[in-house]
Order: sequence, then C-alpha cells, then structure tokens
Amino acid sequence: MTRASLDKQPHEVAAMFDDVAAKYDLTNDVLSLGQARLWRKAVAQAVAARPAERVLDLAAGTATSSQPFVAAGAYVVPCDFSIGMLREGKKRHPHMPFTAGDATRLPFADASFDAVTISFGLRNVQDTDTAFAELLRVTKPGGRVVVCEFSHPTWQPFRTVYTEYLMRALPPIATAVSSNPDAYVYLAESIRSWPDQPALAALMQKAGWSKVAWRNLTGGVVALHRAVRP
Repeated sequence: MTRASLDKQPHEVAAMFDDVAAKYDLTNDVLSLGQARLWRKAVAQAVAARPAERVLDLAAGTATSSQPFVAAGAYVVPCDFSIGMLREGKKRHPHMPFTAGDATRLPFADASFDAVTISFGLRNVQDTDTAFAELLRVTKPGGRVVVCEFSHPTWQPFRTVYTEYLMRALPPIATAVSSNPDAYVYLAESIRSWPDQPALAALMQKAGWSKVAWRNLTGGVVALHRAVRP
C-alpha cells in the first residue's frame, strides 16, 4: 500500500505514513516553503504547556511537534497510529514514552491530560466526530485542546493559487524529496476535501467542547482551533 484512499481506512493511512517516516519532517519543511516551523511555534504558544502538566501530542509522528512541550517542562506522551513513525521517533528521542494509538480509540484513561493537541493529523482520522469525543474524554475538566490543521485560505485569489499549488506543484516536488510521492498526492486531496474553519469549529462544539475559537495562519492555509473541556 503506497497511497490511502479518501475514505481513510486506518491501516491504509498508517501504512502510507510508515513509508514516509524517515524523511517526513524534511519533506514537510520543503513542501510548506519553511512555514511548518512557524506553525509548530504557533501551536506551542497556543498549548502553553507548563511544568508538570501532562500533554498528549496526538498524531505526533517522530515527536518533532512534542519538543516545545518537553522544553516547557511538561510530561509529554507522543501518540501515533503509524508504527513506522513511532520507530523513527524513538531513534531520535529514546527517552520519550511513544505510544501506539488510534484517535478514535485512545489507550488512555478518562481525564488523563491537562492539554491535548493534534497537528496535521485530524483529517487523516476515519471518524472526526469520534476523535473529538475521545479527545474530550481523555482531557481533564478545564483542560484544553489545540488542533492545527490545513484549512481554507480566506482570500479567494490566493485560494485559487494555493489549490493549483497543491494539485500541480506538490506532486513533482514530493517526487524529488520523498520516498513515496503518492502519499503526498493523497495529502493534497485530503486537504481540498477538509471542512473550512467554521465547519470544524461546529464539529468541536457538537462533541462537547466549549469556548471554541480559531485563528488563521498563513492567510488561512492553516487554522489553529482551540477549545476547553467544561
């Protein structure tokens, strides 16, 4: 399996990420034109991890996204359903408690974490509603969630250019820098089919999250959604 279909069968998506694990972080930096690092910084600021807090970093991959929370003194659990990603991450960060898990069936007790976050992984989950309910379940009352995901540019001319980039420029670039360019064709298609900012916020509210808000990054290419468990 080299490429997942948009009905998001978990074993297909996991296998696809297994294939790209070794070069995943480098490829993301190239394809995002360097913006990925700025997006990670925005996530870290939004999560605002504090010493001794427990933070769940879901779809953590190799745990590059987890490092700012570690630096803040939090206890961080990187979780992903791609075993290949977890193995690559364990090589780089051998002391971190990498955990295999599906966002729709998290292997954690109720109210386990002060903060939960998922970056660029939610659209790869088979059932978004169930994932939001699971994130709510494992978060302590008063705890927070931060979702960083590709979204819809707010300025129409830019949205057109961005869509053209995704479907035309991204595949040849991915061919040059990735071991599995087909995986990035899937990723481009999944971005185009993803809900816009208000629609995603509505799904969070439906799952029981309160104080849902979002802000756009890079003109809406990415949106940062935040909420609190009542």
